[in-house]
Amino acid sequence: MFKQAARMILDAKRVCAFTGAGISVESGIPPFRGKGGLWNTRNPQFIEIGYFFQNPEDSWRQIKEIFYDSFGLAKPNEAHRALAELEGHGIVNAVITQNIDNLHQEAGSRVVHEFHGTTNRLICLDCHKTFVKSDISFARMPPECPNCVIGLIKPDFVFFGEDIPEAVRTQSFAEAEKSDVFIVIGTTGEVMPACMIPYLARENGAQIIEINISPSAFTSGTTDVFLQGPASTMMRGLLTEMQQLA
Repeated sequence: MFKQAARMILDAKRVCAFTGAGISVESGIPPFRGKGGLWNTRNPQFIEIGYFFQNPEDSWRQIKEIFYDSFGLAKPNEAHRALAELEGHGIVNAVITQNIDNLHQEAGSRVVHEFHGTTNRLICLDCHKTFVKSDISFARMPPECPNCVIGLIKPDFVFFGEDIPEAVRTQSFAEAEKSDVFIVIGTTGEVMPACMIPYLARENGAQIIEINISPSAFTSGTTDVFLQGPASTMMRGLLTEMQQLA
């Protein structure tokens, strides 16, 4: 299976990776759904957009605890680094990620479409200035806007009840339409509308390589090659096979 997947990638003209929570599990970030998922122990209402506006202090207290104090300590793992390496060699052209953890960029990937946004960027909902997280003091909740002081700061990721930003949606769907190999890593294929992206790639002729711990919604009807196992292990095996075939 590694050889088949490696040959697909090496023969492709345009390769895109599509990643979900599973690629970051080995970095210490749990998935949101399924076994060990965050929503099994935490009510997700704190990142519902209506709750955020009505209860910004409580919402921010939980956001800081989870996304900045805990997940913020995570570092890229071998799977992230492997995709960055493949991009550096001109093999992977882009990464579309459902993750908001910025780990692809930290690993060295340059072309990353963050479908659900990122914790690394924040926006003031009053003055509309954007900031990186190092610009923001988390000493008080909610954080104070460094520019206008009075505005409500929001992490620039998609809350429940918000739409996907049109620009990244357009970029991601365009990538699916023009890629001829799609590497799906660490996603169950259940979150709309992100889960439609691999289906669109398949409809436009792409071959699908899937890397997951367990079968997903894509495995039986959409995936061409299923590499079952941890993302780092599977990506290491795939890179080794590609080096042997090159």
